[in-house]
Amino acid sequence: MKKTHIVLLVCIAAVIMVLLSFMGNLSTYETLASARQKPGKTVTVITQLDKSVEHPIEYDPLKNPNLTEFYVKDSLGNTAKVVYHFEKPFDMEKSDRIVLKGKMQGDVFEITRKDGILIKCPSKYKDDPKAAGNNLSQN
Repeated sequence: MKKTHIVLLVCIAAVIMVLLSFMGNLSTYETLASARQKPGKTVTVITQLDKSVEHPIEYDPLKNPNLTEFYVKDSLGNTAKVVYHFEKPFDMEKSDRIVLKGKMQGDVFEITRKDGILIKCPSKYKDDPKAAGNNLSQN
């Protein structure tokens, strides 16, 4: 075998190893029901904040500034309690969607990383017919 063939084979093997390492980082979105079937495994779930009176956001910075508890619903209507081990994200109540990355422990979804929660707020550029009508009537 020529030296160029050996170098080419080593380069191809290196490219395959790099591609395989990236494939380990690919994640899919789960539902709360499928996350319950994978206890202890890190999953990503797209949810909405459950804004019902029975499930308020629990955050008391005087007792524990690094603990926020709230309830979420997924697109199928499943609900779960979320324990976020950091301070409450800013404007969480205004969120349109919440992307959670953490582990299901029983019926509780636990997030232990600061970047384990992503708040998706509604677009401020979205057309609101009522607001547009109010602006027209004021002018």
